[in-house]
Amino acid sequence: MRKLVVALTLLASPALATGLQIEVAGVANGTVTIDLFEDVAPQHVAQITALAADGAYNGVVFHRVIDGFMAQTGDVEFGKIDGGNMSMAGRGGSDLPDLRAEFSDKPFDRGIVGMARSQSPNSANSQFFIMFQEGYFLNGQYTVVGEVTGGMDVVDAIKRGEGQSGAVVGQPDVMADVTVTE
Repeated sequence: MRKLVVALTLLASPALATGLQIEVAGVANGTVTIDLFEDVAPQHVAQITALAADGAYNGVVFHRVIDGFMAQTGDVEFGKIDGGNMSMAGRGGSDLPDLRAEFSDKPFDRGIVGMARSQSPNSANSQFFIMFQEGYFLNGQYTVVGEVTGGMDVVDAIKRGEGQSGAVVGQPDVMADVTVTE
């Protein structure tokens, strides 16, 4: 009976990954290191790490970048630099199910990584964003999944989008390679 309890506990636990390493290419070039908060958003972290481990994020663009606010990426359905439908970037997700919100008291400070979603709080899937500066109006409205611990200068250099929507025109920066770190 004891072995069964241990096995069930391991199955219910989120991935033991501690972060992501993202190689960014384009206007910005370099490595961004993210510490993921398994204790704050275990289901979201498990989904992100599963997608990264499968290579789903490789070649995905930063499709929405608003100066002074955030850089958004992670549309594994439409946001691929090679073969994606770039006019649809930002409207897709993954084959995995949408997630229930895991709101926390972690504030949206500079470098915080949050999950993008549609109007429904329970619609986050694969897209995420990195804050250029604090955005406390997002607190309690979006799930915080991690924080940039290295390469914030690379994030700051990501090509900005245009207009109020921040849609990137022309050649966007891309997550060339995303790996899960232990």
